[in-house]
Amino acid sequence: MKGISKKARFVAYAGIIGALYAVITLMCAPIAYGEINIRLSEALCVLPFFTPAAVPGLFVGCLVANLISIKGMIWADVLFGSLATLCGALGAYLLGRLPIRHAMWLVPLPEVVFNAIAVPFVIKYGYGSDYGLPILALSVLIGQIISCYFIGMPLMFALKKLKKKVFSV
Repeated sequence: MKGISKKARFVAYAGIIGALYAVITLMCAPIAYGEINIRLSEALCVLPFFTPAAVPGLFVGCLVANLISIKGMIWADVLFGSLATLCGALGAYLLGRLPIRHAMWLVPLPEVVFNAIAVPFVIKYGYGSDYGLPILALSVLIGQIISCYFIGMPLMFALKKLKKKVFSV
């Protein structure tokens, strides 16, 4: 990407990441929305470790996925679900900048925590789930751990080897 301004690369990376998030979410829609909530696109939450462009990219991707969900647009999901992803992405970016040797293992943690707190309320009160908040929180927490740690961390280790070639922002 030589000859392209840093700002243009930032926007391009954010757009690509946002599009990937939205497409993966919609492709996996039966498990990405609802009480059993395993949003495989959340594996991309490790990308702020590599580029700050992932922060707005993940937010916009989540916003788009929530706007066109198969369950019908629920304003609470669009607002609070997307804000949870934004907060998690910001936290991941900040944790990725820590000079701690094993900080990269913490990178997915903000995404897991913010979504495990916000999304159960969206499912309960936005979608009208009959399950209690503790059960929904546990369900979302398990889904986030699957996506962010079991899929996201291997992705992170694979991309770490290619960091300078792939992420130049």
